[in-house]
Parts: sequence; structure tokens; C-alpha cells
Amino acid sequence: MSKVTVLDGGFATQLSVHVGKSIDGDPLWSARFNATNPNAVFRTHLDFLEAGAEAVMTNTYQASVEGYGEYLGLDEDASLNLIKSTVRIAQMARNRFLATQATDQPFSIPLLVASIGPYGAHLHDASEYSGNYSSTVSQETIQKWHRPRIEACLETGVDVLGMETIPCKCKDHLHLANGELFSDAVSSLWAKARSQRNKNLLALGVNCVHPQIVTPLFKSVNEKKLPEARIPLIVYPNSGEVYTVESGWQGKEDCVPLEHYVPQWIELGAYFIGGCCRTYARDIKRIKQSVTNVMQLNHH
Repeated sequence: MSKVTVLDGGFATQLSVHVGKSIDGDPLWSARFNATNPNAVFRTHLDFLEAGAEAVMTNTYQASVEGYGEYLGLDEDASLNLIKSTVRIAQMARNRFLATQATDQPFSIPLLVASIGPYGAHLHDASEYSGNYSSTVSQETIQKWHRPRIEACLETGVDVLGMETIPCKCKDHLHLANGELFSDAVSSLWAKARSQRNKNLLALGVNCVHPQIVTPLFKSVNEKKLPEARIPLIVYPNSGEVYTVESGWQGKEDCVPLEHYVPQWIELGAYFIGGCCRTYARDIKRIKQSVTNVMQLNHH
């Protein structure tokens, strides 16, 4: 087993520590703060890095030309410039963090990941969780929508693209929300990348799901494969709390802490582990400790 990379946690969740007010329900979600409070965005990145995250995800999940046009009144150039400046905030946070590291100690440079949220998120109708737009929106429309924001991130300088919540939320422990088997979707994407000799696909997996369904999903992909044939997986689930529009997030006291799941996820081929909604920097710190413990056990 080579290295497991610890991702950051729920950006909007940790951002709320700095901006106080609720971010849920805003059509731009945390992406509004790229324009209104970039310092809070910078401090949120630092929180995760100081907690041990080995990857910084840019605060661009909900950032799009259309969204910034509609809700901030920005034209295309201004929208793309805001996306670029958001990537630069993440770069600056990484630089600030690296400047505090002792040079006589070994340390690795955290990955900079461009967060590329789904087309459904900008519709602001929760369709990123049902995937129902996949039958009504053409591939060309989605490509045309993604391309400028991806290019803006790449031009500014990132290490990895993180394509998130695609095509939609896992419905249960085996299926995507649109009814496809998770294992079929992962295997076909991985096989396609391999057949094209594309080394750019690093891992496939799940985000923004209840942690309890991750192990069965990962088993469906890798359990019957020999270690060398396993597909590298990525996971950043929610805390286990459940969200409803009426009452917000509920059930914190019933959650099994995410770090308890880490050994089984690594065992099943997870190479990237972090958190999504309702996971704070403190949760990432505990995930990092758990990953470190597993790695040490594997070396002995």
C-alpha cells in the first residue's frame, strides 16, 4: 500500500466558523464569500492545512460564469477572474502554511485540487442529488458550461481536478441516484481511462454521502479483485448527520466519528480520504491520526 492522502473537510462547514452566518440555502453557497470575504476563505484553507490535510480544495464547487452572472451581476470576464483569484487564495494559503514548516523536518507539499462541482449544483434545485438533469441536458451544454471554469483553474495553476458529485448522489449502498450500479460506473470509467493510456485519472469514489454506505459501495468495486487489480478509490463523506430543508442538520449525537471507518476504507483501496458536509478541521485532524496509525501498522 502506498501513501494515503488526507483531504480537507467540508469547506462551507469550516467557513461558518469565520463568517458566523448560515451558508446553507444561498444559491451561490460558500462561493459567494470568494467575492465578499476572501480572507475568511484563506483562513478556512489554513485551518484544514494546520489540521493535517495534505490537499487543499479550492472554494470553487459552486462557482460558475452563469451563477456569478445571475447572483453577483458579474460578466463572463469578471466571473472567470473571480474563479482565478479564488484559486490564488488557495495557493497563498498553501504558501503561508509551507512557510511555517520546519525545514529540517521532512514535509510534503500539499496538493492543490480545483473543486469542480456539477452542473446540477448551479441549478439550485437539488438536482445534483437526483441526477434528473442528465436526461434533459445535452452533453454539449454540460461541456460548454464546465470548460471555461476548468480552464480558469488550470491557467491559474492547480495540481489536480476534483470532479465532484457526478452524476449524482449515491442512492443506497450499491446504486447511483439514477439507478446505475456504482461498481459499473467506476469500473467502466477506470477501464476507459486505461484503454486510452490516460494516467491522469487518479481515483474514483464518493463524496457527500452518509459514511455508513461507503464500505458496501467500496466492497462492490474492489472486494473480489486481487490487490494489484484494485481501482484506487476516493472518499469524503458527510459527518453522518442528515439534512432537511425544514430543520437543517440533525443527528450529530448519533454519528459514528469518521475516523472509525478509516481502516476498512484503506483496506478496500481508498487512497484519498477527507470529509464533506458537517466535517470540520478537527474531524480532519482525527482522520489524519487514524490514517497515520494504519500506515504504521502496515509497515510493521
